[in-house]
Amino acid sequence: MNTTLAGSPSTCCFTGLKHTGDPEGRIESIGGLNTYVAEPPTTLGSHRKVLLYLSDVFGSFFINNKLLQDYFASCGFVVLGPDYFFGQYIQDLPEDADKPAWAHKKLETAIEVFPKWLDAVKAKYGAETTKYTAVGYCFGAPFVMGLVAEGSIEAGAIAHPAFLDEKHFENATRPLLLSCSEVDITFPLEARRRAEDILVRNKSSYCIQVFSGVEHGFATRGNPDVPDQRWAKEESARGIKEWFLRFSA
Repeated sequence: MNTTLAGSPSTCCFTGLKHTGDPEGRIESIGGLNTYVAEPPTTLGSHRKVLLYLSDVFGSFFINNKLLQDYFASCGFVVLGPDYFFGQYIQDLPEDADKPAWAHKKLETAIEVFPKWLDAVKAKYGAETTKYTAVGYCFGAPFVMGLVAEGSIEAGAIAHPAFLDEKHFENATRPLLLSCSEVDITFPLEARRRAEDILVRNKSSYCIQVFSGVEHGFATRGNPDVPDQRWAKEESARGIKEWFLRFSA
């Protein structure tokens, strides 16, 4: 029996605060998908570090996600955020739309187009010394877990994930960081502990962050005017950055 651990996106995945700032990246087409590209000011180390940014249902072009991608780029990564929603995002839907059904449909499409995009990324950025990492927020989590299972990245990270079952954790072969909120109806306490049990049993390389005082979506859509939410959002990003630097050095 393959038990669901992180469920489908629900109400908590569709809300949050829109941030402000001036994005520094650009949009270009890679493998048939418009992609947010944020590059580091200088190359850190002797090789290229490429971070795949698999976004939540707000999309990689949402201002919050652009700013987060820019942050990772400022730390030495070439950051690539594919638009596997093809320009239609959760914030564009009418209030009475069946948003969970929409998310399931979009997942089917994203699964179809992601391999071609990834192949194009490797053709464009790949070299003998290129090191790949990947972070997935909510909707993006299963793509990271697939890469972690394949062993095609140095390390992965997921934050307040959706669409995951036990096999995703059973199959993990690369270092994995989980950035979690204390309150999360999509990835509740019992499921998080079951995921940890699997990682412990398999002697996986892992790290789990759990932040009190925040809920699902905190890592991308938390309120920066609320101290607990701001700290959790920033510490989540910092922890993911350090995790990736550790394994892509």
